[in-house]
Amino acid sequence: MLALRPNCECCDRDLPADSAEARICSYECTFCADCADRRLGGRCPNCAGELVRRPIRPPAMLASHPASSERVTKPHKACAA
Repeated sequence: MLALRPNCECCDRDLPADSAEARICSYECTFCADCADRRLGGRCPNCAGELVRRPIRPPAMLASHPASSERVTKPHKACAA
């Protein structure tokens, strides 16, 4: 099950579970659409995998399977630009 991380790893922007702006790779590294497109060129800086739109978990399912509250940020060179 996806963790639905709450923020962009690059700029720390909030990405709620229902955000259409969240992008993930196959390892669930999470970025906002702006960082994914403009800074990272659609590739994860951790694994070089494709960044795609993160699915939105239906609100009724969030009660029993909540999104993660653990914030992850990493100092990628591309994020400093």
